[in-house]
Amino acid sequence: MNILAVGDVVSDTGCEFLKKKLPAFKRVKGIDFCIVNGENSAVGNGITPHSAKEIFDAGADVITTGNHVFRRKEVYTFLDENRNIVRPANYYANSPGRGICECDLGYTRVAVMNLSGQLYMESCDNPFEAADRLLAGTACKIILADFHAEATAEKGALGYYLDGRVSAVFGTHTHVQTSDARVLPGGTGFITDLGMTGVRESVLGVKPELSIARMRTGMPVRFEAAQGEAFMCGCIFEIDEKTGKCLGTETVCVE
Repeated sequence: MNILAVGDVVSDTGCEFLKKKLPAFKRVKGIDFCIVNGENSAVGNGITPHSAKEIFDAGADVITTGNHVFRRKEVYTFLDENRNIVRPANYYANSPGRGICECDLGYTRVAVMNLSGQLYMESCDNPFEAADRLLAGTACKIILADFHAEATAEKGALGYYLDGRVSAVFGTHTHVQTSDARVLPGGTGFITDLGMTGVRESVLGVKPELSIARMRTGMPVRFEAAQGEAFMCGCIFEIDEKTGKCLGTETVCVE
């Protein structure tokens, strides 16, 4: 089966582009299951029930998130009630939502877990130990992991740690697609970062002049999403349904 993982959707422009491009792309590529990171999908940062609905309406089966997931209080109940949206499992146990979900496709079951990195990120539990706990609690043969992390070394280390135990590990958060998509020795598909879905002429989706002002002056700046031509980045993982192993990877960038 073909599984598509789409990088961080940024603001309303990213949501609109996803709705415009994702359905046809899934048909052309024969996508059987689609995961989209939506932690930046709301206007003004974070995720809301409205932006999550936009992503589901575009064709996502599961929404993953990250360190901005709790920015908007209106999403807390939505996280608790909707089983197809997940937040990092290694956050506080009393946090809204859950860190893993299982989807029954009829012919197979797919588990999607979400983890957050520790390096240069908000305080959270050890993602390696959290992954072990999640794996002990699922019987799914096909398991996918969104590792929302800053450090490329941490992402690579977790990929090799889970090699042979999950079908694919894909990094999110840095919004820049990496060129290292491959199948690890144990049969796990891996990419350090999927990239983003949003405005290309931007700094990670933000208006360039605002990012420049923040970094040049060191003074607080209210970030705003850039406007303009968008693109969608991600990776396709070909998975053997019988073994759960990854057979191949393909990075994608749709304009």
